[in-house]
Amino acid sequence: MKKKHFFKVGEKTNLNNLKKGQRARVIKINMENQEVRRHLLDMGITKGTEILIKKIAPFGDPIDIELRGYELCIGKDEIKNIYVEVLK
Repeated sequence: MKKKHFFKVGEKTNLNNLKKGQRARVIKINMENQEVRRHLLDMGITKGTEILIKKIAPFGDPIDIELRGYELCIGKDEIKNIYVEVLK
């Protein structure tokens, strides 16, 4: 199994690439499926939102994130098209 790269502050990547404890700011949601995109927006994942990776399940899916003062458990497929800038 390939070891994940630990992204540094200022680097840009997909949200699903971050490790537990990393914090990032949403840059863009690049999703063709408008229904899923709308669902993410309704949950508060919008441009400029800060997200903290709280927990990652043993096999990498789902991922528990914290944003806007609440926690959200979300599948890796749903967040793979969310581009972020690493803050911590």
